[in-house]
Amino acid sequence: MSIILGYDPQTLREKVDLKAAGARLDELGELRNADAVNEKVTLLRLTGRLDEAWDMANAALRQARFSGDREELCLTRIRRAQVQHYLGKLDQSLIELTSCVEEARAHDWSATEALALLNRGKVNFDLGELQAALLDFRTAVTIRVRIGASADDVDSAMMAIAIAESFLG
Repeated sequence: MSIILGYDPQTLREKVDLKAAGARLDELGELRNADAVNEKVTLLRLTGRLDEAWDMANAALRQARFSGDREELCLTRIRRAQVQHYLGKLDQSLIELTSCVEEARAHDWSATEALALLNRGKVNFDLGELQAALLDFRTAVTIRVRIGASADDVDSAMMAIAIAESFLG
């Protein structure tokens, strides 16, 4: 069963099955490996436990720095910026996501670039910068189609385009 049930057409935020998310958090328990910590960041953010998500995102960032995998560090920074976004720290989130877009583009990490673009678009959307959001969403779709991303990944970016366009009239 999927934890994400869809997206809110006014906010672009995920609609979440809170019971399933809580059950998955319970399954992860005290696991501290990188995959578990990163999944916890996302689940805590989606369930609105933002202070815990922020602490976990910072722990994940420290862990990723020690791993030496630069793309994984970039992905961790994207997840941390998502938490900043949900905390209302839009400017900080925008700066971090822009840095992640640039780094991913420079290293040809296409899937990572698309993820950073989609999330930067969501921040721009919340800032009322609808044209900038639309550009990010369209670029994310283009990249995801080019690399053969999953239908769900392409669809989430397409949905963001449709919502942003509806606000532009």
